[in-house]
Parts: sequence; structure tokens; C-alpha cells
Amino acid sequence: MFATLSDRLTSTFKNLRTKGKLSEADIDATVREIRRALLDADVAVPVVRAFTGAVRERALSAEVSGALNPAQQVVKIVNDELVSILGGQNRPLRLAKTPPSVIMLAGLQGAGKTTLAGKLALHLRGQGHTPLLVAADLQRPNAVTQLEVVGQRAGVPVFAPHRGNQGSEDLSGIAGGDPVAVAREGLATARARQHDVVIVDTAGRLGVDADLMQQAADIRDAVSPDEILFVIDAMIGQDAVATAQAFAEGVDFTGVVLSKLDGDARGGAALSVASVTGRPILFASTGEKLTDFEVFHPDRMASRILDMGDVLTLIEQAEKAFDADQAEAMAGKLASGEDFTLEDFLQQMQAMKNMGSMKKMLGMLPGMGQMREALENFDEREVDRIEAIIRSMTPAERRSPKMINGSRRSRIARGSGTTATDVNQLLDRFEGAQKMMKQMARGGGMPMPGMGNLPGMGGKKSRGRVAPPARKAKGKSGNPAKRAEQERLAADRAAGTTPRAPQGSAFGLGQPAAPEQVDPAALQLPPGLDKLLGR
Repeated sequence: MFATLSDRLTSTFKNLRTKGKLSEADIDATVREIRRALLDADVAVPVVRAFTGAVRERALSAEVSGALNPAQQVVKIVNDELVSILGGQNRPLRLAKTPPSVIMLAGLQGAGKTTLAGKLALHLRGQGHTPLLVAADLQRPNAVTQLEVVGQRAGVPVFAPHRGNQGSEDLSGIAGGDPVAVAREGLATARARQHDVVIVDTAGRLGVDADLMQQAADIRDAVSPDEILFVIDAMIGQDAVATAQAFAEGVDFTGVVLSKLDGDARGGAALSVASVTGRPILFASTGEKLTDFEVFHPDRMASRILDMGDVLTLIEQAEKAFDADQAEAMAGKLASGEDFTLEDFLQQMQAMKNMGSMKKMLGMLPGMGQMREALENFDEREVDRIEAIIRSMTPAERRSPKMINGSRRSRIARGSGTTATDVNQLLDRFEGAQKMMKQMARGGGMPMPGMGNLPGMGGKKSRGRVAPPARKAKGKSGNPAKRAEQERLAADRAAGTTPRAPQGSAFGLGQPAAPEQVDPAALQLPPGLDKLLGR
């Protein structure tokens, strides 16, 4: 969503890195580009003015002028101000001391409240809570049915005593019951069934009106919610500010949830709503699946916007997806010198698929904004094709890929719906990966999340030792005496009579060996030199 804004800011900072000292004109030009980028991203004008004013004031202070790298200092200032307008620090969800805790969802129709109710319920269920969904949206056609489907997918029960509007011609009134009474009965049912969290899905309208606000206020008064979450579509642009202010005055919500954050809009709502309303952003919906839901961290979102990555979120997802016991077993297997097989590779592929979209994971790495086009062209189905090829192999072929000949390749290709060329490419890439795994295992690191530590990051070291490099064979010397000595030593080594290296010296010199007794008569001397030896 923040692709355009991220590219504009990155190019602006790139111009600063070539300058050793920043003048006031450089800072003004940078602030002007930041202002244009924020306005193009549909950020509210008051927020843009406050943001650029704070950046310019800090950039002209001694904080930057006395820095060793002024460009990096300006980037740090922009990052700090982005974190500030996004809400500062993450605030956890407030739950009641005495259950059940009541969470009420409010927002315009089409913002994604019903789907988000299921995502929030699944998120709380994963933390050990027992949520109950209450279908208080009796206005929108088939809203109750949609909530029941979402609740079934999330494994969470739904309280729906009335079917609501089933698509009748009269859409002006409430069909099938009173939403305030449904919310009240849902809270009583949660107490009776000992659910510790109640999530109330309320009705929305296509625009802000008095009926919507009054109904939401009546439900609020009936159930006294601990949290009122305002669900806002992150793609609505400048209108987000007016909508948020209207709900803040009419319902007085306590937190914000950004939906459709995976869209291709400019994302100004995310940078405006927290600053304008003073309410923190608690969660973000990043996709259509129920698992595409994450806690909102202002500092991590600011890092994504500035193309500095979000490694912490990536690590958290890896910890959830990878099994600790399997990872420890894999680390021990590689440390003991066993080969990395296609079965191990398939196991790691499945764990990575559990983390979610490969594009999203790669996008969380620092500097990946410069490879955005390559990421967009990445085909997620390539992972499924690789998995199909490996599953078409026999267990023996997975453990020993070298046994795969031409006929086996053809069979594997037919079984996986691919070509023999695809099988050959996979085997070639796997051979390279297998060599890399051996090298990294010798160095004490593992290349996959959850499989141990990367080199240089501590952890258990490999029990295997790196083999010393083979010595380069020396050529024969041009000196006759040295060449004769080399030939004599080579003959001794071949006969197994090479003397052991002396011991005892810190430099490996040891005690000098006793000089070898040489018969002068055996020496072949040039004519005239024998007189010097007294012959």
C-alpha cells in the first residue's frame, strides 16, 4: 500500500547521502519533497503541516549539524516523526478484569467489519481465550449468514437468534429483530456459557448518518463495551479523517483497526486517523484470509514505509510456523554430518508456506523496495510446483537424488504435471543448496528460520570440523642442491621413513635436529675446490 510513498521518500534521502554537510537549502528541499510525497499519499493536510514542521525544526538543530552523517540523522528524524503520527507505541487490547470482556465493532458498510470479527476471534482464540461472536448487524442483507460462515472457519461459536435482513424489498427498517436486544442477549449468553470475550458485530451504512450513530450508541449503552474498535478502510483516502471524526463524536471509539492494508491505494488513512482522532491503531488486516491479521506496531510500520524492513514481524511469524522439535532434530542431523535430503527440503517448504505469502515475507526484508518489480512478478504457484515434483518421487529418490536417471525424470514429470526440464532445474538447484547446507553446518549455522542460528549469531556450534585446505604441490627447484633435497624427502615419504616434526616450541620450531654426518669423499666438487678440503 505504501509503495509510492516509500519510493518517493527513498529517492529523496538518496540525494542527501552524497553530501557531507547539509545546508538550510538542502533541508528545505528535502522537507518540500516529503510534503509532496505525503500529500500525494492522501495524508490529511493538518497532519502534513505538523509533520513537515517538526522534521524541519529538528533537521535545522544541532542534532543534525553536529552529526557525523547528517543524511542518516535526517532519516532517523523522519522515522521518529512517522512513529509519532502513527500513534507512538503499540497499545494492547484492554480486557475486563471480570470476564466476559466486550469488544464492539463499528464503522461504515463495506469496511470489512464482519470478516474482521472472525479474524479478531481467531487471534484471541490463539491466545487461549474463548470468544463468542454476536450478530447484531440485522440491516445488511445476509450479514448474519456471513458472520456464521466466518465464525465456522475460525472455529468460534456465533450467537444469532435472528436472521436479519434476508434481501426483502423493505430495506429501510430493521428486519428480524432489535439489534440492541440481540447484543444484550448475546452478553447474557456469554456469561451463561462462560465465554471470556464477546465480539459484537454492528451494522454499517454507506455514509455517516444519524440513524447509524444512534443505533451504535444504543448498543454501546446496552452492553458497556471494554473496547469500541472503529474499523476503517485504509483505501478511502482523505475522507477517512471526516469519517473518523464523526464516529469519535457519535460513538467515542477507543481504538482503530485498519482493514484492506494489502490494497494498492496510497494509504493516507493510516497516517492520518491516529493523529487526527488521538486514538491508537490496534490491529491491521493485511489480506483476505482469516490469518492475515496482525497487531499494529507504529515503529515497524514506519520502518516498512522507509524501506528498512520489518524483521521483527518476520521472526514472530517464523516462530509460529516452525516446529521447535523438528528444527532441533534438523540441526542435530546436519551437525552430525548427515546429508540434507529432498524430504528435509519438503518439510522446510511446508513450514514456510505456513508463514503466509512469500511476497509478504520477502517484502519485510530491508531494501526490498528496490526489487519491488521482481517481487510483483514472483509466482506463488512455483512453490506448489516444487512440492508436486518432490511428492512424485519415491522415498528412496528423495533420500538419494543422484539415483534419478532419465526414465525416472520422465515418470516424475508426468506424475507432477511438469516437464523433465523442470525436474532437472529443481535437482540442480537442490544440489547447490545441499552444498551450501554442508558448508553452513560446518560453520555452526543453519540457513532456515527455526533450524538453528545463522553464522555469527551464536547458538550451538557444529560438531564437525572444517577440513584444512589441501596444500598446493610445490614444483621442483631450479637449484641442484635444493632439488636433490626435495627428491630425497619424497623418497623418504614414499618409504614411510619421514622424520616426525619436532615438538615443544610455541612457534613449531622445537629443538634443532642433529646434523647429518656427511662423508666429504662422497661430494662431487668442481675441479680446483678439492684443495680447500685438504684433499
